[in-house]
Amino acid sequence: MNETVSYIISFVYAAVLAGTPLLYGTLGEILTEKSGNLNLGVEGMMYMGASMGLVLGYTCDSAIMAVIGAFLAGALGALIYCFLTVTLKANQNVTGLTLTIFGTGIANLFGSNYTTSGALGEGVMSVFKSVSIPGLSNLPYVGKLLFSYNSFVYFGVVLCIVLGIYINHTSQGRSLRAVGENPAAADAMGVNVTLYKYVHILLGGGICALGGAYVIIVTCNGLWTYNCINGLGWIAVALVIFAGWSPYRVI
Repeated sequence: MNETVSYIISFVYAAVLAGTPLLYGTLGEILTEKSGNLNLGVEGMMYMGASMGLVLGYTCDSAIMAVIGAFLAGALGALIYCFLTVTLKANQNVTGLTLTIFGTGIANLFGSNYTTSGALGEGVMSVFKSVSIPGLSNLPYVGKLLFSYNSFVYFGVVLCIVLGIYINHTSQGRSLRAVGENPAAADAMGVNVTLYKYVHILLGGGICALGGAYVIIVTCNGLWTYNCINGLGWIAVALVIFAGWSPYRVI
């Protein structure tokens, strides 16, 4: 019986680690869709976050710069999408697909220089190793199930809760929902529809890219791997529907 329980807990533990990049991708896309846009470029933004996180993490030998670089790379991809769809009124589906192709190509271009000697240093990798919380991580069963993950996992859960509160319980969140559901009515209320779209699409893109950074740093051990995202962005787009566009359910 104990072996069965241990196996189940180990399985759930591994599933949480494997699902964390999906959490970031889904959460970022939810924020984008709440603004009224469907961005099918999640895969591309995750690739961009993976490559830029690796490049800056290696160049600066800094875990913080790796995360910031990944976020900014995703935001840059989202900015391209936003300019084309919000300002120039281009087709959202075509633009998103193009962003995926663009992001995948440019990520492999930059990442190809770090396939052998570009592994992140131990100082950077140690920041993203599984934590050990005194008195909690060693608890039977519960310790491994709840208190033994890396910082990416815990930050993702906190981010889901924060964005859930923001979207559902703040005036800015209500304005965001109005922009996504009825932009004309939001504009009549005095909400700057274009500004809300830009801000939240860029934030959504940055959050998606953090999922790519997780893949390259944690899953691939800080070494560039071709096709490392491998469809996770598309799964994240589908999970938005399964989560009912709720940040809480993403967890």
